[in-house]
Amino acid sequence: MTSEEFSFTGERFADLQLLRYQVKGFERLSLRQKLLLYCLSKATLYGRDITFDQQGKYNLRIRKLLESVLAEPSAKQNVREYQALETYLKRVWFSNGIYHHYGCEKFMPEFDKDWFCGLCQRMTPPQQDWEELIPVMFNPDLLPKRVNKQDGEDLILTSACHFYEGVTQTEVEAYYARQKEAFEQSGVGDKNEPPSFGLNTTLTKNENGELEELTWKIGGRYGEALRQIVCWLNKAKDYAESEQQRKVIQLLVDYYQSGDLKDFDRYSIEWVKTHDGDIDFINGFIEVYGDPLGIKATWEGIVEVKDEEATKRTRTISSNAQWFEDNSPVDPRFKKPVVKGVSANAVEAAMLGGEEYPSTAIGINLPNADWIRAEYGSKSVTISNLTHAYSQAAKGNGFREEFVIDKETIDIIDRYGDLCDDLHTDLHECLGHGSGRLLDGVAPDALKAYGNTIEEARADLFGLYYIADEKLVELGLLPDGDAYRSNYYTYLMNGLLTQLVRIKPGHMIEEAHMRNRSLIAHWVLAHADGAVELVRRDGKTFVRVNDYVALRQLFATLLKEVQRIKSEGDYEAARQLVENYGVQVDGQLHQEVLSRYEALNIAPYKGFLNPRMIVETDKDGQPMDVRLDYSETYSEQMLRYSRDYATLI
Repeated sequence: MTSEEFSFTGERFADLQLLRYQVKGFERLSLRQKLLLYCLSKATLYGRDITFDQQGKYNLRIRKLLESVLAEPSAKQNVREYQALETYLKRVWFSNGIYHHYGCEKFMPEFDKDWFCGLCQRMTPPQQDWEELIPVMFNPDLLPKRVNKQDGEDLILTSACHFYEGVTQTEVEAYYARQKEAFEQSGVGDKNEPPSFGLNTTLTKNENGELEELTWKIGGRYGEALRQIVCWLNKAKDYAESEQQRKVIQLLVDYYQSGDLKDFDRYSIEWVKTHDGDIDFINGFIEVYGDPLGIKATWEGIVEVKDEEATKRTRTISSNAQWFEDNSPVDPRFKKPVVKGVSANAVEAAMLGGEEYPSTAIGINLPNADWIRAEYGSKSVTISNLTHAYSQAAKGNGFREEFVIDKETIDIIDRYGDLCDDLHTDLHECLGHGSGRLLDGVAPDALKAYGNTIEEARADLFGLYYIADEKLVELGLLPDGDAYRSNYYTYLMNGLLTQLVRIKPGHMIEEAHMRNRSLIAHWVLAHADGAVELVRRDGKTFVRVNDYVALRQLFATLLKEVQRIKSEGDYEAARQLVENYGVQVDGQLHQEVLSRYEALNIAPYKGFLNPRMIVETDKDGQPMDVRLDYSETYSEQMLRYSRDYATLI
């Protein structure tokens, strides 16, 4: 598929829709830059098996078994069962395992167990230990959730994620509390610069029953995958755009070789300082949402090309970061006196990997270490070609007509929605995550299992408060003072109604971003005093906003409290806020939303196919160009990745 034949929509199955993203900035790059992208993309794709393993102990073996059975000629003799097997495998590919990528519940096979077992028995060569995998796949009560966040349960024992082995939540929390205490009392290093304890290890017990950490590094756990990643990072250094970029890549290599978190800090600091050039990347154990305790990081990778036009918007925001911090409604005690190193770019994704593939974020702010943010700043990106693909794929699907209360509001959303959504993402990533500070002595993980939700709420509220500020019109970021209404309406509609389509009947909300949106929307609804309400019309529920100005003040009040909770490490207040407003689901309203959504025939979840990078060479084997091929189907891409980038099975 050439760029002229490009289509944003790809295959659809189960509750999933595949999309394609176009890298328009690729053609303007030099051959050297294209080769840099190629090497970084290889380093991104080699992390795939790590993510599969982290998200479930049996995921890699199940994936290999399913791919082998699907290729068995006799499997096609039963068309219905074969199609169900094919769909199940596609879901496993999409979710990097047997657990839903968003809801975290185990999805069940819809093919017959005896039929599948018969195929396994007849396979040549025989599949090793396939009997052990059958109950994991077919028993809904065995390891039912990848990440469990239900208050009052042992979150480690009831979660199937593969960051811990043979340990309890109490043991984990006590182990890392001892590590932090020992660090503070050791006198080695600055106690205000603590490493992210446990970020890149599996915590288990040795043969003597003693707790020990298995470090993710070359020569340790995930060593072969990391060796391949390092191989391509080393090749990428030859094409680096600057000495600083080359230095950053080398520091990441050092970290993968040592597993030392101080090396990771050194890499993160230099990465934040790197601003020049058209190409950047994220590669590593980064986000902790996949761990119910928010300690262990899942592997992810993204390769990016700067979007020069859209970056004008993000640079305007970042250059005014101190103004936004100074004028925030939060208590002055929790503000940064001096905002350091805030940078923001709009980029085009060129390759997605690990936890960011096929489902990915549209905005990122890193690093996550609070002390690095405070001392060196942070770097934010909004991924413009992904948001554009979402927008193009949604045109004409009837969603707004079904869920938005009236034509006047639809017109506002049609006119300003895409602009305001991108701007809110910029504010969230660039300023929200980078704003505020912890009081002295407050541990970064003081909020424990609620920390991720509170942090996302803090960043969202920062964006919601400021998107209605006249400063954005003054800076030329919004055309007028009414544009923000589109963002307020769609945000509340999502938090109160439409995100429920991602929850199974009878389930509560557990994913951190969904909890965040629910928390904000339901808190505002409970305190709105008529500013916003849920109304019934023709048997359907709608959000009606009666006072947009009052809404902004409600967002300000909640932002002030959420920042206090974060800055003071008030665990109990965080727990109360999340549990009271972010978790529960109204069953009747939920069923209504599901029925309305089903009638629209829209897949509630979307993910992306990567372009394929192909190096073209001359007769002597020297590279002449790198081109992007968008024609690969979903199955072709996934089977190629399983064949070419398998390192752990």
